[in-house]
Amino acid sequence: MVEVNCETDFVAKGPKFGELADEMLAQAAAVGAVDAETFLDSERDGKTVKEILDEANAAIGEKIEVRRVARVEAADGGAVVSYLHKTSPDLPAQIGVLVATDGDEQLSRDIAMHVAAFSPTVLTRDEVDAETVESERRIAEETAREEGKPEAALSRIIEGRVNGYFKENVLLDQAFAKEPQKSVAQVAKEGGLEISSFVRFKVGV
Repeated sequence: MVEVNCETDFVAKGPKFGELADEMLAQAAAVGAVDAETFLDSERDGKTVKEILDEANAAIGEKIEVRRVARVEAADGGAVVSYLHKTSPDLPAQIGVLVATDGDEQLSRDIAMHVAAFSPTVLTRDEVDAETVESERRIAEETAREEGKPEAALSRIIEGRVNGYFKENVLLDQAFAKEPQKSVAQVAKEGGLEISSFVRFKVGV
């Protein structure tokens, strides 16, 4: 997945920008790009991607850049589903999601749509930085003390609020969009599906 940015809606709606974005995606797929820096150094038709972008900037008269590149690969027997969401009907998609799974395509797509809507940052709790967890615990404790909660209840309150952080940011812990009484992990398990990785881009964020 490639995020291509321009400066104005006028250019974003135009065919030249769309054609350039398609060219960037084809190049990223062809060279197996995993990050923007090495992608910009890759060559297409005797020119680097950076040179192609520079020429496009001059022709279109506006700064166009590749901001991010991500690659998601499925395990043997699995597949990667993609989902693009338009936040404005007359502009190209501004949210893109890739999800690697090993099961039902429709459920995988539903999960990709969920990722677009609920913007998880990681797949599992283990991927949350330890410093972030500690910071959430500290904030939860300070808040509970400021609220005058009894000492005996602090640990339970802190754990509850840290779990709340996980349920907001961890994909498998989030309430599933289509069945909010279940977590994404529960829905995936019931559907015989394992999610191995995902990536979500929102233009400019």
